[in-house]
Amino acid sequence: MSGNAGGAAPFPYRAGIVVASDKGSRGEREDRSGPVIRALLEARGYAVTSYALLSDDQEGLETELKRLCDGGLADLVLTSGGTGFSPRDRMPEATAAVAERLVPGIAEAMRAYSLGITKRAMLSRAAAAIRGASLIINLPGSPGAVREHLEYILPELGHGLDILTGRDGECAGK
Repeated sequence: MSGNAGGAAPFPYRAGIVVASDKGSRGEREDRSGPVIRALLEARGYAVTSYALLSDDQEGLETELKRLCDGGLADLVLTSGGTGFSPRDRMPEATAAVAERLVPGIAEAMRAYSLGITKRAMLSRAAAAIRGASLIINLPGSPGAVREHLEYILPELGHGLDILTGRDGECAGK
């Protein structure tokens, strides 16, 4: 069975969304990136199983990432925010702390794509990693950048998720 490489699947992937924002978690700013992530995922047939708007506290972010991955709640965890240079931006560190294996190609591809849009893409510290049978990908905090990144990477994630979740065991010859 195939995942969502071409759209909706009979058994959709489950996705969790984690937004890191001190102001958002205190109700001082509306989260605009989480709804963009949800809309793009649902349009491709993913079942959004969790949404959390948390402070930039690394320990809290790690706890939520572990909950989603270890609890079997999400095959794909997309995060937004916390990838910049602010001292409170700790999402890549939280992701690395819970990672079993790194997936540098995803973050590298997103940065390379974004460099064609803005030179500031070189300032992104986003990471991607595997924990158990879940893929974690850090996205920027900007709704526009979230849309650009997801529209670029989502079409290719289905194959990786098929392999990671055991829906497909073949990479060679395809």
